[in-house]
Amino acid sequence: MSEGQAAALLLWLLLLIFSLRGPLLRTLLAQPLYQHLCLGGAIALVPLWLLRAGLHEGLEVHFLGLTSLTLLLGWRLTLLAPCLTLLILGYFDVIELADIGWHALIGVALPVATSWLLFLASWAWLPRHLFVYLFVVAFGGGALSISVKVVASALLMDMSGTYPWHTISADYLSIWPLLLFPEALLNGMTMTLLAIYRPHWVNTFFEREYLGR
Repeated sequence: MSEGQAAALLLWLLLLIFSLRGPLLRTLLAQPLYQHLCLGGAIALVPLWLLRAGLHEGLEVHFLGLTSLTLLLGWRLTLLAPCLTLLILGYFDVIELADIGWHALIGVALPVATSWLLFLASWAWLPRHLFVYLFVVAFGGGALSISVKVVASALLMDMSGTYPWHTISADYLSIWPLLLFPEALLNGMTMTLLAIYRPHWVNTFFEREYLGR
């Protein structure tokens, strides 16, 4: 493990420790629903992250699904659940175990932060309406989160010297626009179904605010 990989892993562990403070852990241990949602979310991410395409190693693209998980669980638990996903992918050699720290920071922390900040911004500045929640926060959040992830991955590969920028631009960033609508649709449809059939599961959906009841 290189110094950069060790630093990324250490930073990820510190972020987890900061986010999973005592009260949240006690709630997680006391509430089977949260345990099931965390485990189910981690397993649901596996096929999404397994189905990846790309011309070069390290420059693959795949759907994230993290906007839905962030809105479902809140940002703190959404940092925890994909840890199992990454370990499963590492076990089956889909990703390098030594790179888990970078995958966690770039592929989990940044999209989760993006989705959560968009939710907070919509709560503060936009009408609290069901369509705002679904189309701006869920649909728009999916497109924005995968954009942040793709751009951050491209910059990391360029700064590390793994690939020249013209290769990254031609063979990686060129695929980016093709991901926006499917990722947005995936998250928009997921949150529509959850808001309709399981609103009590969704940490960020408040029926009194969004539905006026």
